[in-house]
Amino acid sequence: MALMVVKFDLKKRVKLAQTVWFMYWFAVLAGILLLSLGLFFKIELRKRSELMDNNESHFLPNLLIIMGLIACGINAFGGKVCYDSLDPLKFVKWKTVLKPFLVFCVVFNALLLVTALFCFVMRIPLQFTLAEGLKNGMKYYKDSDTPGRCYMKRTLDLMQMEFRCCGNDNYRDWFEIQWVSNRYLDFSAKEVKDRIGSNVDGQYLMDGVPFSCCNPGSPRPCIQQQMTNNSAHYSYDHYTEELNVWKRGCRDALLSYYGGIMNTIGALVVLISVTVGLQYVQSSLSSLANPEDVESESEGFLLEKSVKETFTDIMTKMKTMGKGVKVEEGGEEGIATVTTFCTRFVL
Repeated sequence: MALMVVKFDLKKRVKLAQTVWFMYWFAVLAGILLLSLGLFFKIELRKRSELMDNNESHFLPNLLIIMGLIACGINAFGGKVCYDSLDPLKFVKWKTVLKPFLVFCVVFNALLLVTALFCFVMRIPLQFTLAEGLKNGMKYYKDSDTPGRCYMKRTLDLMQMEFRCCGNDNYRDWFEIQWVSNRYLDFSAKEVKDRIGSNVDGQYLMDGVPFSCCNPGSPRPCIQQQMTNNSAHYSYDHYTEELNVWKRGCRDALLSYYGGIMNTIGALVVLISVTVGLQYVQSSLSSLANPEDVESESEGFLLEKSVKETFTDIMTKMKTMGKGVKVEEGGEEGIATVTTFCTRFVL
């Protein structure tokens, strides 16, 4: 018995075809938008690739670009089929390819759901990628004269100003690394010798942050050096006073930014599927007793049989295909074995 049967006359079939046609072309626009967002996401990740721990973060934008291209092609073809369905005689030429196309659409819709799931789940590995990448990037901040790392200072400064953040988790992360190049340190000065000598790794550590951590909205001139020394600044208490540097860590800021993009894309992906409407168009036209009599009534359905019967048929077909493959693999060896057994039995 068919699943979700709906009766259609000419007027209803035309409205259905027009509605599904509109939805398909809306899905084409959504596919173009998905492709555009995938490209935008890839560009944004590439802009800060130096702050990423690995290149696996580009898997998702690459997947979105591919899915966007396929969605545009599938939905444009579906729109053409719906347009031709307004004339049953034109629709006849699509009958041979329509069922495989609908099966492909079902598979593609499943892949779309997986892609949407990826958009929401990839936030977790992105968090670890950003944490490790930012940590390494901050270590190379001082290497402005080293080939391959000379732009790291500029990249981090621009990022902290753009996203209004400081450090990895917070501004105190800068206290734990040497971010001032040895080129700008006077090693004959007592303060520099004491700082380097007091550190196990021989680094010049200080309670200061780069200028890009400063909050321009603060009424007080930025205090970026000796931030924990109250006596170094007039009327200053770093325990109680509102600091004039960004308190938010860059990992959290970037994660919110990229996470927002991924959530938007994930919600968009779900809107691309229009397979159910085309199935009703196809079944309602296929059930016409006489294709030339377009005004006669017909029945449209979601599945030709019940869900259980459809699943059983699919499993039977798969088993049949599997047996056929085994016979082909056995080939002449299988025939020879059967012949030998029959000969021995007769003798």
